[in-house]
Amino acid sequence: MSRPTIGIFGVGRIGIMHARLLAPYADLVVADPRPECAALAQELGATIRDTGELLASTDLDGIVITTPTDTHADMICEAVKLGVPIFCEKPVALDIASTQRANAAAKAAGVPVQIGFQRHFDAAYTQARERLAAGEIGELRRVHMGTLDQAPAPREFLAASGGIYTDCLIHDFDALRWVTGREVTEVYAVGTDLGQADFADFGDVAETAVILTLQDNVYATAHSSRYNGAGYDVRMELHGTRGTDFVGLDEHFPVTSVEPGATYPQGEPWTDFILRFKDAYERELLAFLEIVAGTASVTATIDDAVASLEIAAACALSRTEHRPVKLSEIRVGD
Repeated sequence: MSRPTIGIFGVGRIGIMHARLLAPYADLVVADPRPECAALAQELGATIRDTGELLASTDLDGIVITTPTDTHADMICEAVKLGVPIFCEKPVALDIASTQRANAAAKAAGVPVQIGFQRHFDAAYTQARERLAAGEIGELRRVHMGTLDQAPAPREFLAASGGIYTDCLIHDFDALRWVTGREVTEVYAVGTDLGQADFADFGDVAETAVILTLQDNVYATAHSSRYNGAGYDVRMELHGTRGTDFVGLDEHFPVTSVEPGATYPQGEPWTDFILRFKDAYERELLAFLEIVAGTASVTATIDDAVASLEIAAACALSRTEHRPVKLSEIRVGD
C-alpha cells in the first residue's frame, strides 16, 4: 500500500489536528457539516463527503473518528461494517454499556480499533514503562500522577464531557494500567466544584484527589485541577525500591522553585495538551497507518477504554457517596 485513503469523521479541534498530521502520509476524505470542513479540505487537498456517503464508501483503507463523544459508540458500530481499521478518540462513550457494545461490534466484525490514548506513544511514558519492566527502579512501591489544566474548557464542553474523571483523568488511569501492568482494585475520591455553576450544574468538580489501590497492594495517587494557572501540568512519578522515575520533569515543568539560587526550570510552560503531546499524537497516527497497512497490531484497545472508564466510574461513585469503591462493584460480571 502506497498512500492509503483515510476517512475522517469530525473536524473539530482534535479532528483538524489529526487531519493535518495524516495529510503527508494519506489521502483524506472528511465529513463534517461545519464550515471548517471546507476550509480544511481545501488546505489539505482532501475530499468532502457527508457522513452517510462516507459510511457507505468502498474506497477507504481506514477510518478516524473524532466526532463528539456521545456519537463515538454508534459510529464504531456503523463503521465496522466497512471492514477496515478504525481509530477513535477517547472515550468511546460516557457509559460502560455503550463502550462494551462498541467493543462487541468490533470484535464480531474482526475489525481492529485503536483508541486515542496518546500517552502510549509518548517517549517519557514509554521509557518509564520499559524501565519499570526491566527492574531499573526495583520493586514498585507507589505511584503519583496528575493532569492539571491551565484553565477550564468552555461551559458547553464541560456540559458534555462526562466530568473530570471521564474527560481528564481517564488518560492517567489508562497510563497507570499500561505503565505498571497492574489493574486497579479500589478507589477513594474527593472533589469540589468550588461553588461554580460551570461544574456544579453538571455534577462535576474543578479539583479532585484520588487514592487508587492496585494489585499487590501498591498505592497510587492522582490529582486533577481545572485551574493550574502556571501552565498545563502532566506528570507521573514511579517510586521503587532502587530509584524514582518522573515523567513530566522537563524544562517546561510549570513550577517555580523557591530554593535559594535555583534557576530550574527555564523553559516556557506548556499551555495545553496539544502542545505537550504533539509528538505523541503524530506517533499514534503513524502507528495507526501501520495497522492499516497490516504491519502492526493495536496497543490501545477498546478493552483498555472499558477498563479506564470503569476506574473513572468508580471514582465518580466514590466522590458522590463519600466512600471507597471496589472495582468489582463497577465491573459487569464480577
